[in-house]
Amino acid sequence: MLLSGIVFLPILYAALIWLMPKAWIRPTSLILSVVHFLLSLTLLQHFDSTTPSLQLVEKHDWITQYGITYFLGLDGISLWLVLLSTFLVPVIIWGSWTGIDKKVRGFHINMFLLETAMIGTFLAMDAVVFYMFFEASLVPMYFIVGIWGGARRIYATIKFFIFTMAGSLLMLVSILTLMLMTELQLGHMSASLLDFYKLEIPFVGGSFLNPQTLMFFAFSIAFAIKVPMFPLHTWLPDAHVEAPTPGSVVLAGVMLKMGTYGFLRFVIPLFPSAVDYWAWIFLFLGVVGIIYGALVAMVQTDIKKLVAYSSVSHMGYVMIGLFALNTYGISGGLFQMLNHGVSTGALFLLVGMIYERTHSREIEKYGGLASVMPIFTILFFIMTLSSIGVPGTNGFVGEFLILMGTFLTNKAYGAFAASGVVLGAVYMLWMFKRVFFGEKGELVSDERHPLHDLSWREIGVLIPMVILVFWMGLFPNHFMDKSKVSIEFLLKNRLNYQLAIEPTAPPKYGGL
Repeated sequence: MLLSGIVFLPILYAALIWLMPKAWIRPTSLILSVVHFLLSLTLLQHFDSTTPSLQLVEKHDWITQYGITYFLGLDGISLWLVLLSTFLVPVIIWGSWTGIDKKVRGFHINMFLLETAMIGTFLAMDAVVFYMFFEASLVPMYFIVGIWGGARRIYATIKFFIFTMAGSLLMLVSILTLMLMTELQLGHMSASLLDFYKLEIPFVGGSFLNPQTLMFFAFSIAFAIKVPMFPLHTWLPDAHVEAPTPGSVVLAGVMLKMGTYGFLRFVIPLFPSAVDYWAWIFLFLGVVGIIYGALVAMVQTDIKKLVAYSSVSHMGYVMIGLFALNTYGISGGLFQMLNHGVSTGALFLLVGMIYERTHSREIEKYGGLASVMPIFTILFFIMTLSSIGVPGTNGFVGEFLILMGTFLTNKAYGAFAASGVVLGAVYMLWMFKRVFFGEKGELVSDERHPLHDLSWREIGVLIPMVILVFWMGLFPNHFMDKSKVSIEFLLKNRLNYQLAIEPTAPPKYGGL
């Protein structure tokens, strides 16, 4: 029951936090989240990277008359996303030590509930269970933004909730349709993804009015909103700007990846003919998102909003990597999901740290910050280099593989996507220059409120992120080798993907 433990242990943590004295909440939450991360590392010990089969499977009957089962499984596609989730939660809790000063108990309870929903989404192999975890993540995030956010937090959190919920309803209708198709084609109703992969879903090229195309777009819209993909991205800048720092970190670090993961787990293997026929749309919109996000980031006056629009651009890279439909593109896309979680999550932490000191994110009010906060400057510069993909950092590996895969699929899309690398360097380095160098701005030169460099706690929060930036950049195979076989089987067996991931031997945990 290892997977169930990793999924549901945070709910137990939330119950403990609810019962304990207020003075114990922060240290206890940090300790429990670290213990949970260490437990999740045992997945690496049990994981066999030489097989694409689902591992550590747990499957139990639930709503038998409709074929809905409690079905969890792990493969190379979901492994690192689970570990990213468990890694970021203790970082977020430690990073919010002073930033969250009201309703501390409720904040930590919501963080642990959100962690369960995120991990459950990455491990669920029953479509109904997946949908439940996918939607459950909205509730704690709604409260995190709505209670601890900025002045326009209610507008931002309602907009986020409505966008995501509307897209998810399309996915729910498609899931129900697939369940009915299992009864017609397989003789029994099922919500298992393994059974969905066996279906022969009719497709007619050049027409929207066929089952495979309709369900392809229904799932795609739901996941594209979550990514978010241009032009369905408009909720993201508002959510990021109004969210508290921990909310921005978990949103950028993990929740956006639930959308791109959905494309890998559902869309690409379930609708192979529609994917081949309509991939150009997602390549086009991905490239537009890369360039649009970069251009809009250039004109931002708010540091946090600039980083938010950089997410639109970076997630555009992930999307073109996935729809390049080759090993380079998908490997780079999956690796870039991890990169974005680390580098953009760290940038939001850094922006939050300076905001706690000055209560402003306006770029024009800074300048010369390097002279008074040198450690902060060095760490911000490292994350800036990671964000723009400088060789030696994690961002370079992901972008290089994505661009290589895109060039192999379509040279024009690859060329336009490559321009985003230049634009990314422009807006990030220009922002860095204006904030950290030149003449001191009013916030930096204010002698009544002198700025102090990072504390030991804040440095401790960021050091793990810095280590990952260079570890992933210099030794990417330590991460990519775990996913290589799963990605190759996904591409080679898209027409019969079920045979590629169905467990071939009794799993060590649970039973199938």
